[in-house]
Amino acid sequence: MDCDTGIDDALALLYLCSQPHVELVAVTSTPGNVDAEQVAANNLALLELCGRDDVPVAIGARAPLSIPLVTTPETHGPQGIGYAALPPARRAPEARDAVALWVEAARARPGELTALITAPLTNFALALRAEPRLPELLAGVVIMGGAYNYQGNTTPTAEWNTHVDPHAAAEVFAAYAGEPADRLPVVCALETTERIEMHPEHLAALAEAAGCAEPEEVLPDQPEGARSRASSPLVRHVSDMLRFYFEFHRHYDQGYVAHVHDYFAASVAAGTARYATRAATVHVETGSPRLAGTTVADYRGLWGEPPNARIVSENHPDEAFAELVASLGALARRLD
Repeated sequence: MDCDTGIDDALALLYLCSQPHVELVAVTSTPGNVDAEQVAANNLALLELCGRDDVPVAIGARAPLSIPLVTTPETHGPQGIGYAALPPARRAPEARDAVALWVEAARARPGELTALITAPLTNFALALRAEPRLPELLAGVVIMGGAYNYQGNTTPTAEWNTHVDPHAAAEVFAAYAGEPADRLPVVCALETTERIEMHPEHLAALAEAAGCAEPEEVLPDQPEGARSRASSPLVRHVSDMLRFYFEFHRHYDQGYVAHVHDYFAASVAAGTARYATRAATVHVETGSPRLAGTTVADYRGLWGEPPNARIVSENHPDEAFAELVASLGALARRLD
């Protein structure tokens, strides 16, 4: 998993830790929602919360390929995890670079590993530069990013991850042009990830599934910045993260909800989501200042170029949240 943790990245990582059938080979840290060092600190703390000190955490790029880094403290909080106050991890990131780790793992286990990228595509683009055979070496790639015939969430036309490093995204999609259909990246874009809309009742259900002694209430009429007192540490931290995210979405007139984009991408990578895709040729705009990061999909072959992505066209939010509540609830019980 490569992430820029981020509240919804954190939820995705916790979900992967809750899945007994998932072997989490490594977590690599890309700058985006916060800087790369803070991303790594968040990843280490979350893994420690889950008792997963066995999973290596590494840092790769410290900035996008060609433009300055822009972070989002207003969206995810100064540390990237909302109001959650995770204890600092007892270990440090790996000394080796994230890109070297990617390439080493893919070469050592050809055809076995799935890459899940819920961040700007900077580290993946650098890994492809270092090892152009990655499309053949990886079993699959799942990317959260882009918006196709859909309003952006960062500019009118651009989604956040792609907008942070459009040059990296352009390189990644170019690398997959002409690859066999089953090797094309599965792209979870805003038109389907914004359907994965979390509500306060999902947190209440999570606390119940975790066996918390008291109901968990994160409600719109409560003071902003209130903290959870849930008996389960995992539920408490998830609740404090999501409260910040609910408040952010309300500030932007989207309601007291949270779009947990990256959890959906994680469920796709883990094989637990039901979804459909459409093959397309993706173009990422890098030249126009106002349109930077805009993604365009040619589904009909009008450009005469081979497809370079499979874009998710259908998903099932009710199923997704039933899966999330049951799986995180079971993890919380094991940890407690």
